[in-house]
Amino acid sequence: MTKQNSILKRILFIVLGAAIVSFGIHNIHERTDITEGGVIGLMLLINQWLGISPAYVTPIIDLTCYAMAFKLLGTSFIKWSILSTVSVSAFYKVWEAFPYMLPDLSQNPLIAALLGGAFVGVGVGLIVRMGGSSGGDDALALSISRLTGWRLSRSYLLTDITVLLLSLSYIPFGRIIFSLITVTVSSFLIELFQKGAAEPGLEAGEAEKA
Repeated sequence: MTKQNSILKRILFIVLGAAIVSFGIHNIHERTDITEGGVIGLMLLINQWLGISPAYVTPIIDLTCYAMAFKLLGTSFIKWSILSTVSVSAFYKVWEAFPYMLPDLSQNPLIAALLGGAFVGVGVGLIVRMGGSSGGDDALALSISRLTGWRLSRSYLLTDITVLLLSLSYIPFGRIIFSLITVTVSSFLIELFQKGAAEPGLEAGEAEKA
């Protein structure tokens, strides 16, 4: 495969991953009040504690995580992450323009947790496998994995569980249990996709040679 075709394939898979993860968050998480860990959960937590709008909090958290990842994972990682982050945002706007495309699973939180985790896991897994991230939490988990040598799923669970435990300050314990299920499923799937992927920071052509 030529370098040009390899880059095109990488772009297509990142865009596909962005479409999948944003579809799941909009059609499942948003409707069932199952919170997320990582940056999404943290910005919701700060909004509850301090009343600061997520519009201001999220960019600060993402930029902080990307700054850390820049030193550890390289310029290429940031480049692909920008593409994936913009794609997630764009697709989220697209899904918002249509009626919900899945049944309301509010009365079936276990199914919502499993299905929501699957959408996030597959979508983010594709993005991470291609060397990018869908937000600051992916960058943070990859950085922790690189620094500690932990498996990627363990790094995701560390950040997610920390945020979920703090979220007990305003979310009933029962809903946190389902949130824990969804982040466990997504973390497992992300690691499955990440296995065999090139190290973040490598260009597409270099990744195939590695």
